[in-house]
Amino acid sequence: MQIDCNTVWEDCLRLIKEKVAEQSYKTWFEPIRPLNLEGKELTIQVPSQFFYEWLEEHYVHILKFAIDNVIGENAKLSYSVIVDRGEKGNSPYTVNLPNKGSKRPSSQQNSIDYTSPFHLNSVGMEVQQSQLNPNNTFDSYVEGDCNRLARSAGLAVAQRPGVTSFNPLMLYGGVGLGKTHLVQAIGNEIKNNLPDKFILYVSSEKFTSQFMDAITKNKIQDFQNFYLQVDVLIIDDVQFLAGKEKTQEIFFHVFNHLHQSGKQIVMTSDCPPRDLKGLTERLLSRFKWGLTADLQQPDLETRIAIIMKKMEEDGIYIPEDVIEYLAYTVDTNVRELEGVLISLIAHASLNKADIDLELAKQTLKNIVQDIDTEVGIDYIQKTIGDFYNVSQEDLKAKVRKKEIVIARQVAMYFSKEYTNHSLKAIGYHFGGRDHSTVIHAVQTVNDQIDMDESFRNNIEALKKKLKLKSIKI
Repeated sequence: MQIDCNTVWEDCLRLIKEKVAEQSYKTWFEPIRPLNLEGKELTIQVPSQFFYEWLEEHYVHILKFAIDNVIGENAKLSYSVIVDRGEKGNSPYTVNLPNKGSKRPSSQQNSIDYTSPFHLNSVGMEVQQSQLNPNNTFDSYVEGDCNRLARSAGLAVAQRPGVTSFNPLMLYGGVGLGKTHLVQAIGNEIKNNLPDKFILYVSSEKFTSQFMDAITKNKIQDFQNFYLQVDVLIIDDVQFLAGKEKTQEIFFHVFNHLHQSGKQIVMTSDCPPRDLKGLTERLLSRFKWGLTADLQQPDLETRIAIIMKKMEEDGIYIPEDVIEYLAYTVDTNVRELEGVLISLIAHASLNKADIDLELAKQTLKNIVQDIDTEVGIDYIQKTIGDFYNVSQEDLKAKVRKKEIVIARQVAMYFSKEYTNHSLKAIGYHFGGRDHSTVIHAVQTVNDQIDMDESFRNNIEALKKKLKLKSIKI
């Protein structure tokens, strides 16, 4: 049975990998080991009780989906949990636990048909499935200056779908800024308040693959009829419709029918409609009928709020200095910030360690793939400090001695030039200084490079010492 359970779990992992972020997959699924397969019951081994509880809380539906598709309907999942009481002389042992979340969710909650949106039940009636993640709500979506317009517009649409002038509602922004969370929050809010409405969330890639499947099976009319009965259509990443002329044509007709019927359309994209390439003009013109709102990178205050919200949801305590460190350091997008938090919690659990600043720094090192010599702000400070015979503590302190000020300014210069950290984040790593101090330091160093040959030679020597090759980290 060993070979069978390994094969089954490998097939499950292939499905799971398509549904979760890469970092979450590495953290929560790669450590799992298949142990046994008895009939339709698969037993998997997880490293700790905390690990088991996290899977049950956050990924039970994905696990259920995977084993149902691989093993078959009514498949069961059991856990073998490694327990280590930390007592000398007593080795870890395992306990077997059932799947707490084995109850299959109803089709009105989170049951998803991943193969086709239009399948018939035994009496020939089409089964309607929203494909919404119930965890994506307005309550769990942190508002900030970066997303206030988009969130307000989304809430207005959720309260009066198809009635406001925000039809269609187009939300755009870069990767990991919360577009999918927000549009699914709209769908969940409508479903809760207007349960008779048929809400459908679908990615543009899924829409395309469904359409191609309909062509292959000669079911184009079934495909179109299904989409025409939707009350609220939420389509994610419309930029991926680019170059797909037939798919754009069918979507154009679906869009027109729904809009003329007073149905709500919500879309996301990685850029505003005017910058979308490979889409027909008539389709682009319709994208501009309603409201277009952007989501930007979260500012410092919003990042702190996101961390605190996550702590509240998961019942986790993180010290204030760690919260500030994460918020200042991870300043790219929400997805990366949440990934770091998940990894930090996992490291603390697996290593039976408290969450502190040192663990946070170590966790970030494991996530961010640096060059051969690890080059971050800490490393820059150490290298510059050694060169000028100044301690890292002095670089962060309020000391105004000339030799320390020069070393501090040079360290800020290299931090600005060779990392992706914002000015605020760099200032934070130098004793909580503001961004204007960093700007002044960079300008001072640039001026000195132009005027002082000896100083310029020092900078070149430091570049070689740091082994920086214009690689952003």
